[in-house]
Amino acid sequence: MRLEEADPKGLVRESYRIEGISPGECRSIFMDWALSVADNRKIPDALRTLIAEYSVGAPDHPMNDVLAAGLMPAAEPKRRGGRLGRSV
Repeated sequence: MRLEEADPKGLVRESYRIEGISPGECRSIFMDWALSVADNRKIPDALRTLIAEYSVGAPDHPMNDVLAAGLMPAAEPKRRGGRLGRSV
């Protein structure tokens, strides 16, 4: 995938340019980026492209951890307790 396809609005690119950005701010930018991706099936390929492009030049940047976490499988849903967790 081309970088322009992976980050069409440049949100991730700009996050790497912000001095002193916090992990929380990186997560917020990531959510904006993920919501702007038209086809959710392309997110893993886009994340790999972004990691390959940006993490080498900024190995200690907090966005690296956020992007890597985006590749991790989602946690299994847990049963809710109480009345809402029981099937009828």
